Amino acid sequence: MKTPTKQTGRGDAGAAPTSERKVDHLRICLNEDVQAKGISVGLENYRFIHQALPEIDLAEISLQTQFLNKTIQAPLLISSMTGGAEWSARINRNLALAAQQWQIPMGVGSQRAAVENADLAYSYHVRTYAPDIPLLANLGAVQLNYGYGVDQCRRAIDMLRADALILHLNPLQEAVQPAGNTNYKGLLAKIEAVCSALGKDGVPVIAKEVGNGISYEVALKLKSAGVAGLDVGGSGGTSWSQVESHRIKRPVEQQAAEAFAGWGISTAQSIQWARQANPDGLVIGSGGIRNGVDVAKALVLGADVAGLALPFLKAADESAEAVSSLIEQLTRELRITMFCIGAGDIPALESTPYLVKL
Repeated sequence: MKTPTKQTGRGDAGAAPTSERKVDHLRICLNEDVQAKGISVGLENYRFIHQALPEIDLAEISLQTQFLNKTIQAPLLISSMTGGAEWSARINRNLALAAQQWQIPMGVGSQRAAVENADLAYSYHVRTYAPDIPLLANLGAVQLNYGYGVDQCRRAIDMLRADALILHLNPLQEAVQPAGNTNYKGLLAKIEAVCSALGKDGVPVIAKEVGNGISYEVALKLKSAGVAGLDVGGSGGTSWSQVESHRIKRPVEQQAAEAFAGWGISTAQSIQWARQANPDGLVIGSGGIRNGVDVAKALVLGADVAGLALPFLKAADESAEAVSSLIEQLTRELRITMFCIGAGDIPALESTPYLVKL
């Protein structure tokens, strides 16, 4: 792990500056055990029925699919992770270079740091390295209750020259975070207003959970508000209550955060609920996905693409080449999975009858 340069920036009263929190989050995710406890991703409850006579040629399998009206070369998303610090800028650069090489989409972490302090915008400027791929801007939805509006959303989009805006939902993280933003009252109407305004700009909005899943009821509400897609961010992978527990100084608050290490909806269940609530919209399956077999299962359960964060973060802290190697590994595993069930392309995978619940 590279040693970060400490950054400064404005934050909430009583809280660490936003950019400082970004560095803390990177350090903790790379060095501490932040895995969810007592809950699994749920994909291990499903298994493919092996086909000893697949009747296809492995060399002819296509992973191409559509994402935000662009052709991508594999149904993979480098999920939103970081920005707002010098360390983050290097990581985002490495991610963007590999994403461009493999022609897969990428999100950035919350851009709040750069909205607060324009000097930090450089850490999100990845379009230079990735001119062709879908890029996803990102702001916390709860900031709409703390002075943010359509103008700040447009600034985030313009900063990235993004194809879409993620509004992330993280109530548990905010609840356990010192001086977290916990006023979620009336937020759905504000999300709807943003969706309406950005829709006129031709920019879709994607609602994303950060690791505790989206329920069927919430998925329906978000769809009714006009979101174009849902990124389920299910439980079983990185737990942000665990991440925050490593930042908390007071034992009472720390223990409270640790109590929620097993909180949430499994990724497998959340993907299915999101698809049921949003049958024709975009569904991103994320949360604890770690290999190409997981990617294949997520797609069969209803996702259009699968998103990964922590594995890409660890690779990007090393180099762009390490990120590229990880993408190569994931696509190879996905391709072999498809070969062994006789699925020659992504539509055939999504409609396969050969995934069963154990």
